[in-house]
Amino acid sequence: MPKIKSIYLDNAATSHPKPESVYLAVIEALRAGGSPGRGSHQLTMVAERLVFATREALAELFNVDHSECFIFTPNGTTAINQALFGLLRSGDRVVTTMVEHNAVVRPLRELQKRGVEVVKVAADPVTGIVPSSLLQAACLRKPTRLLLVNHCSNVIGSLQPITGLGRWCHNHNILFMLDGAQTAGSLPINLQALNVDLFAAPGHKGLLGPQGTGFLYIRKGVDLLPLIYGGTGVNSSSDSQPQLLPERLESGTLNLPGLAGLYEALRFILKADIVQVRAREVALVRKILSGLGMMKSVKLYGSDDVMLRGNAISFNLANYDPSSVGFALDQQQQISVRVGLHCSPDAHRTIGTYPLGTVRVSPGYFTTDEEIDRFLRAMQKLNDNKLMN
Repeated sequence: MPKIKSIYLDNAATSHPKPESVYLAVIEALRAGGSPGRGSHQLTMVAERLVFATREALAELFNVDHSECFIFTPNGTTAINQALFGLLRSGDRVVTTMVEHNAVVRPLRELQKRGVEVVKVAADPVTGIVPSSLLQAACLRKPTRLLLVNHCSNVIGSLQPITGLGRWCHNHNILFMLDGAQTAGSLPINLQALNVDLFAAPGHKGLLGPQGTGFLYIRKGVDLLPLIYGGTGVNSSSDSQPQLLPERLESGTLNLPGLAGLYEALRFILKADIVQVRAREVALVRKILSGLGMMKSVKLYGSDDVMLRGNAISFNLANYDPSSVGFALDQQQQISVRVGLHCSPDAHRTIGTYPLGTVRVSPGYFTTDEEIDRFLRAMQKLNDNKLMN
């Protein structure tokens, strides 16, 4: 009997597969040698040009004029930590939401211990959306330094209505930060038009790059203290940290193979056209919502409007805990999904699924209609109680 090809539906955690060019670029960079900023020989120059080209590709994708505003990090979590610990001091006030990932919640919890006030605004328990009016009202109650919003929930898939928030924040002398972990590479984002001051994202999710890559965008005029100090490849005669970006916030050797892969991933997305990438994922999400919505034992979470969602879809099956459903899909059908709290317990408290969590399915750009059909057939069997026995 031929082996059944496994189906990967956990792209909200990390995208898979990647474009073939990404794999090849990582291998080529590993074999080539050389580190950016570490020497003046030809291999170093090649490495520096690659890093610069990757910054330029990010600037093109996110509609930013100055590529030096993009700081490379090992992941989205490090980017968030650099932003928060680089900006906030005792006495500052932050307004955020109740649907944030632990990559935001935990740094803010530590900052609370250091005297930073943190205000969490509740989301709608059905859609997971936080109205802009509630965020604005929370910001105006007391002087606020930062408004931090999760652009898209990794649990509920809810896209927050951020249009106009950046401009409003600037009018009230408040900095505006977006966590783009679930949206970077998956839908069009114009950071300048949105008046975003800080934008953090990993390279390995919607951007289709390798793990171990991420970035922080910092609008010109926003000053952050470095999270890490050390060698940067410039001003080596001084024991003081460089003052200019990007070197000021990029101490230590960069992950060149990872950035080589990220560069090829960005080239792929730019060529494919981000509008078409979004359209493809919307079609897949619509197909999943429609199929699951017809199963009487399945409870879906989040908005019914596919245009108000990213690619993360959470659901539960009546009379079964999420782990049992995930185990059955994985072991019996070779379908990879995510179960549990997805590192966002507040989001689950919001929708009433704490502490067991949900089953999360998240298609990606390379997911096929046939794979979704197979997933839905497997779920129909679960719905009919034919897989658990």
